[in-house]
Amino acid sequence: MEDVWAAAVRVGTVWLALVLGLIVVPSALGVSLGISEAYMWVLVKTLEWATIRIEKGVKKPQLQTPKTPTANGIIERDETPMEKEIARLHRVDFEFSDIFYFCRKGFEAIVEDEVTQRFSSEELLSWNLLTRTNVNFHYISLRLTVVWVIGVIVRYCFLLPLRFTLAAIGITSMIVGTTVVGQLPNSSVKNYLSEVVHLTCCRILVRALSGTIYYHNKENRPQKGGICVANHTSPIDAIILTNDGCYAMVGQVHGGLMGVIQRATVKACPHVWFERSEIKDRHLVTKRLREHVADKSKLPILIFPEGTCINNTSVMMFKKGSFEIGGTIYPVAIKYDPQFGDAFWNSSKYNIVSYLLRIMTSWAIVCNVWYLPPMVREEKEDAVQFANRVRSAIALQGGLTELPWDGGLKRAKVKDSFKEEQQKNYSKMLVRNGSIG
Repeated sequence: MEDVWAAAVRVGTVWLALVLGLIVVPSALGVSLGISEAYMWVLVKTLEWATIRIEKGVKKPQLQTPKTPTANGIIERDETPMEKEIARLHRVDFEFSDIFYFCRKGFEAIVEDEVTQRFSSEELLSWNLLTRTNVNFHYISLRLTVVWVIGVIVRYCFLLPLRFTLAAIGITSMIVGTTVVGQLPNSSVKNYLSEVVHLTCCRILVRALSGTIYYHNKENRPQKGGICVANHTSPIDAIILTNDGCYAMVGQVHGGLMGVIQRATVKACPHVWFERSEIKDRHLVTKRLREHVADKSKLPILIFPEGTCINNTSVMMFKKGSFEIGGTIYPVAIKYDPQFGDAFWNSSKYNIVSYLLRIMTSWAIVCNVWYLPPMVREEKEDAVQFANRVRSAIALQGGLTELPWDGGLKRAKVKDSFKEEQQKNYSKMLVRNGSIG
């Protein structure tokens, strides 16, 4: 028994030494040994081969079906606006056909509404050897199945333990490092060491996800005293951004491991954490954020105005609170490549443990980050209009669909005030067109 224990200790020591020497230390120093690049090259070639095998194995009639970016759509929508549809209603007499437009829109919403489909994983055009995300996939060949089995073994028997080890090292380093730095008196040295700890630990955590991130337009990176706003797909969005620069986080106080991390990091960095009772007080939240922004020596605040995770295809309504604070807004667009792994967190279906397991058993996390030019609120522009302008810029840059709906509909019903607003708009159009005289 002692021999077995000694052998296990030796194996663990060798494993930890390899992880530290080949991954942790290079990532902490911001250098690469080329291991990630080689892994991604092999992965891309493998997925390209699998795609070719799938296309050859599929019957010809299926190949002739056009592929569209909205492969998960099951109905073809007519995007004719309501104003155009009822423009012909200039007469007083009512005809039964006048209600067809609303009937069609109602059926479309029942079969496939614009909101619900944004909270399910986007469907891929081809199988990525992870999960059967394409409903048209069927058994193709023995070789493809063998490659899939090998992939399962690699992901669960090698990548998962490696990533778990890296995540444990990164989280532990974050807690210990920020706790030590937090004991120092407030000074420029403390701020510098805090940024070093955050950057170093986030680089290790990105390696734990096999992350490959492409940052564009770095000259537009958020500056101190500003507010960084970005579209929200996953809890790892914050790690993706902090890998390239430090931010002050805003959020609710949690318990468990997350609470330990929050209490440690806030000692070294001016994060803004709220108690559950405080976060409902809008005026208190705005006051604390304004005080933070007013201090130009503090890190930029990172906020996700959607308030919930969207499935990497769209940008939904930005809540106006972030745009009432004042100061300069630094928009950031984040777009993940679903071919290598699904970064979207459907919190109503998976808890955080299940989600992290899915992430750590995927091939990799690959994404593009675009830093957009800073934006300020214009004269005679209210917070809602400013939020919509920023959202449009992010959606355009990221190639995302812009939707006016509140992400809160993920768990709540449509507010009566929103229904009444649509009814008023319809009534005004009827009066304007002479249908009601």
